[in-house]
Amino acid sequence: MKQSHKTLLLWVLLIMMFLAIWQFLSPDRPPATPVAFSDFLTQVQVQDREHEPHVESVTVKDREYTFWVKDPKSGSKTKKVTIGPENNEDLTKLLYDNKVAVSFEKEDASPFWSGALVTILPMVFLLVMFYLFMRQLQAGGGKAMSFGKSRARLLSEAQNKITFADVAGIDEAKDELEEIIAFLKDPKKFQKLGGRIPKGVLMMGPPGTGKTLLAKAIAGEAGVPFFSISGSDFVEMFVGVGASRVRDLFEQGKKHAPCIIFIDEIDAVGRHRGAGLGGGHDEREQTLNQLLVEMDGFESNEGVIIVAATNRPDVLDPAILRPGRFDRRIVVNRPDVRGREGILRVHTKKVPLGTDVDLDILARGTPGFVGADLENLVNEAALLAARQDKDMVTMGDFEMAKDKVLMGAERRSMVISEDEKKTTAYHEAGHALVAKLLEPHADPVHKVTIIPRGPALGITQQLPKEDRLSMSREFAKARLAVLMGGRVAEEIVFGQYTTGAGNDIKQASNLARRMVTEFGMSEVIGPISYASDEESVFLGRDFTSRRRDYSETIANQIDDEVRRFVMDAHNEARRMLSEQRETLEKLAIALLERETLDAEEVDAIVAGRELPKRDRVVIPTYADRERAAKEKRRAASIFGAPKPAPST
Repeated sequence: MKQSHKTLLLWVLLIMMFLAIWQFLSPDRPPATPVAFSDFLTQVQVQDREHEPHVESVTVKDREYTFWVKDPKSGSKTKKVTIGPENNEDLTKLLYDNKVAVSFEKEDASPFWSGALVTILPMVFLLVMFYLFMRQLQAGGGKAMSFGKSRARLLSEAQNKITFADVAGIDEAKDELEEIIAFLKDPKKFQKLGGRIPKGVLMMGPPGTGKTLLAKAIAGEAGVPFFSISGSDFVEMFVGVGASRVRDLFEQGKKHAPCIIFIDEIDAVGRHRGAGLGGGHDEREQTLNQLLVEMDGFESNEGVIIVAATNRPDVLDPAILRPGRFDRRIVVNRPDVRGREGILRVHTKKVPLGTDVDLDILARGTPGFVGADLENLVNEAALLAARQDKDMVTMGDFEMAKDKVLMGAERRSMVISEDEKKTTAYHEAGHALVAKLLEPHADPVHKVTIIPRGPALGITQQLPKEDRLSMSREFAKARLAVLMGGRVAEEIVFGQYTTGAGNDIKQASNLARRMVTEFGMSEVIGPISYASDEESVFLGRDFTSRRRDYSETIANQIDDEVRRFVMDAHNEARRMLSEQRETLEKLAIALLERETLDAEEVDAIVAGRELPKRDRVVIPTYADRERAAKEKRRAASIFGAPKPAPST
């Protein structure tokens, strides 16, 4: 039985016991209506007893007169009570003269403990309830009376079954952490050469690269106690709670040393001190100060290793980053093509794959994907295969899942007019044709579609052949031309623009400005950085220091160069599309007919070859199945149920 169920049962039993004792000790008396003594005397001396209500009997107990009033008309009797004089002979004579039955009762000879229990028992019951309530509040680190207790969870080997065999694509980070685990298991091997165990390890990298998964693998491999806590679990609305929880966490760590303490999202508590715009950050700074002291203060924490993870190492306080606190900083980057293939192999262990599935091709077709993206890709492919009642996941399922992850889900139910559909087809054809003509300076076209996906009416998707770690000037200029290709196609074919190019213009403007102010790709401005920090303000000091550090003349030159880069790309795209007008028309017509073109089909159109015939697989959605069932019911109601085919 769970602890909560036991507590509830105990409360129910206590309440039932209290009610039973109270019922036992309380006298069992029918209710009586209190009246004034004068009313009692009036009803005793009633003359017409055959027609008027009168007192029929009286029970005298000390000064309490309990009497029954009889109503001759209805025959009913009413019990009433009043307080009168004690041992009054005249009153007794009056009762006898009016033929009222009189009886006397002695005072209750109940024992002393009975009255005492009636008085004390409610107080005892309240004290017991208060005691149990306080015990409930103090049970567990997350309860109201345990603000100062650490919320860290101690993971055992039975609870965590993830090991380094389940981690792929980040081999360098695994090597760094495996060395720490080896130190924990055999410290003498390192200590005999004068080495000491690192006090802290900071894992940093983009979201989804596997930092938390690495921490779980450490817990599964270390063979020592492993405490896990989030950075946000330290800070509460009450002053001093965070520092108290830090102290309690390290006290638990010292008791279980050697051990590992993992702090996820440490930037929630370890941000730069003095960075707030107001005075509301004192509690977090106090918590950070206590964390700094515990990690490397006056008292040493031998055998307690801190492993932390963050996506924002730039906002961490310098004091927490110094050697002695975090001796090692492990960068968990996006995996390369070999790393992505290894991650796919890990996530497809329990997935029945078709014979046509090639994980190497999948890895090459997913540049920039992190571990979380690849896990989502495998899951989406499995869901797509299940919706089609397949026994295995095929390469086609992975391709459709990749399109869904990259471009969003198809919105086939969206109603689009023929004019808008035609405009979208020429717009996307312009992007695709410019990208194709600018190869190899532009990324190859992977897929072009005019099926609405996400917020877009159409998408031209480009995927690099290999991981791109840097960008040349020619590639950036080609990228600008591809972005302007859609708008230019609308201008050439229809003689006007639409708002569909708004996002393209925004991306082109941002890229051109970075080319001028960050990358030094402008001959006029030269290799000088004039970039301003356009990211969100994470620190108060960033807010106060954000200012332009160049003159108006330079600002005008930057604006002129940005405009020149964008207009040169616009003119280049116009020249290419004007020369290839016939190819542009073929691409747009093919899009209107097929709605989606893959890389091979785009290549065939540009090369002037005939498009191969294909059967497009459309996976019915829940809405599609509902509409089909509704139409079937409607037809049955009009024409009747279909007759079964005659047997032969």
